[in-house]
Amino acid sequence: MFDGYSGSELMAIFAMQGFAGLILFSVLVLMALGLAIIFGQMGVINMAHGEFMILGAYVTYLTSLFFEAYLPGLSSIYFFVAIVLAFIAAASLGAFVEWALIRRLYKRPLDTLLATWGLSLILQQTYRSVFGAREKGVSLPDWMMGSIPVTDLVEIPINGIIVMGLTLVITFSVYFIMQRSQWGAKVRAVVQNRPMAAAVGINTSIVDRMTFALGCGIAGVAGSAFTMIGSTGPTSGQLYIVDTFMVVVFGGAANLMGTIASAFTISQAQTILEFFMSGSIAKVLTLGMIVGILMIRPQGLFTLKIRR
Repeated sequence: MFDGYSGSELMAIFAMQGFAGLILFSVLVLMALGLAIIFGQMGVINMAHGEFMILGAYVTYLTSLFFEAYLPGLSSIYFFVAIVLAFIAAASLGAFVEWALIRRLYKRPLDTLLATWGLSLILQQTYRSVFGAREKGVSLPDWMMGSIPVTDLVEIPINGIIVMGLTLVITFSVYFIMQRSQWGAKVRAVVQNRPMAAAVGINTSIVDRMTFALGCGIAGVAGSAFTMIGSTGPTSGQLYIVDTFMVVVFGGAANLMGTIASAFTISQAQTILEFFMSGSIAKVLTLGMIVGILMIRPQGLFTLKIRR
């Protein structure tokens, strides 16, 4: 596999692919954070999570068109406006879906899987009807273009650094919300003992709706980050949903540290292996590694200790 490469070339390849893996890691972490909140806290298997990500990507695309047409002097900052709008759009749709569909299916995980899979097909067709089947790309501001040379062989793209910075901000924000805020305490109380949480005055239905909306909103932010590294199509979300579920299951549901460690392991393994072999073989090897580890530790890398 390494035949024909010198030592310096291999080091450069591992460095470049490692950084590319960090960019994939950033998108997977944002996707997995939202899914871990929904699946870990609520027990809902959301197969439409990728479509919430693509909603955020399309909102970013529309925002870029709006700034180019009506506010060209401010086009350099459109991405930050798009992040906020993507979160609002995805969270609002998530709150509506929870109210109209998910709240009727709690404690029925297989039903939520089928219902959200049907929702994903509906959203895909909606995107195809509105935006067309061809992929859309956004125009990056000039200050996001280019790369920073590290060595003669290694360069770091600026937009990748921005995506990773965004991921850090969102990750710390989620940690603060879930572990240090009053609302996060309510969420944890509902997870640990729903009847007792309701008995002390917590509106569990509102907590469920806001939790689902938060998870979907984070997926929308992941869609904004995704536009920095790839084009957007109606079915682009399905390319990430399997990897996202692998991250959540491998890391341990409802555990922030497990989600981050799992996303890092999977992204680095896939990106480095894809350079030396085909993408499908790299995914098979990565999945085989995860299955092997889960056979030894089926609860995932990290788990929360919850009294049952």
